[in-house]
Amino acid sequence: QVQLVESGGGLVQPGGSLILSCAASGTIFSIDVMGWYRQAPGKERELVAVINSGGSANYADSVKGRFTISRDNAKNLVYLRMNSLKPLDTAVYYCNALGSSSSRSSGRFDSWGQGTQVTVSS
Repeated sequence: QVQLVESGGGLVQPGGSLILSCAASGTIFSIDVMGWYRQAPGKERELVAVINSGGSANYADSVKGRFTISRDNAKNLVYLRMNSLKPLDTAVYYCNALGSSSSRSSGRFDSWGQGTQVTVSS
């Protein structure tokens, strides 16, 4: 079992910045991919950014150039720096991790955090 805990959400003005953090814990052999998703009221959950163990990242078009995802493999942490925030960025942000709990192929996990609220408003 792998647990993810997000932190860093809050209220920020348009154009402001915020950094989200996610810590993974539990039985972890390796984490292949970590990512951030978000869900706004009345909308479907969407991918924001993902990053693999080598540091290669992909972003949703809506956040490219504004958000930066990074990770600390040794500490099982992933971060999301959000710059130039817009009201449309308002959502609950969820951390996700894909990896292995053991060397066995059957020991894969797909874990999610509880979410952290980000509100962008003046």
